[in-house]
Amino acid sequence: MLSYNVADLLRSAPGTSERIDVAVSGLAIADGVELVDPVAGEVRLTHSGRSIIVQGHLETSLAEQCSRCLRPAKAHVMVDLEEEALPSINLESGAPSAEEGGAEVLRLSDHHELDLEPVIRDAVSLAEPIAPLCRPDCPGLCEVCGLDLIDHPGHQHADTDIDPRLAALAGIREQLQ
Repeated sequence: MLSYNVADLLRSAPGTSERIDVAVSGLAIADGVELVDPVAGEVRLTHSGRSIIVQGHLETSLAEQCSRCLRPAKAHVMVDLEEEALPSINLESGAPSAEEGGAEVLRLSDHHELDLEPVIRDAVSLAEPIAPLCRPDCPGLCEVCGLDLIDHPGHQHADTDIDPRLAALAGIREQLQ
């Protein structure tokens, strides 16, 4: 559950904070992004006087595909949260709060609940690696025939198919060796 009632925190003195342990599995991140491990970590909610400041550090792992050899890979992801959640209703009067920040600002619900699911979903999605690897020293695939070089580490091709425009460079390479 990633929704928390913060009415008591809003009633407290500015600077009061509350620590929440987060451990959630089965969170839908985005199309094609699958969690391997639960999202786990700690979130601190602090009353600033006008809003709730959300700060936290979370970790999880995503099911990925290695960008070099195309094998399944597990990408460890760490995210830091830093958000401000503005109340949508004044706690004392019950009147709607002024619309500050526009539509993209994080808002508390009408019942003073903070829903962290969209914040966590966005943070994990943005932290997804661009080019995940199955292991740091992954050799990838042979650029000539596509053979997996993890299974065939000594795989090589003869230099007989050299482009005639580059034949002079092959001679220089031989002289340097």
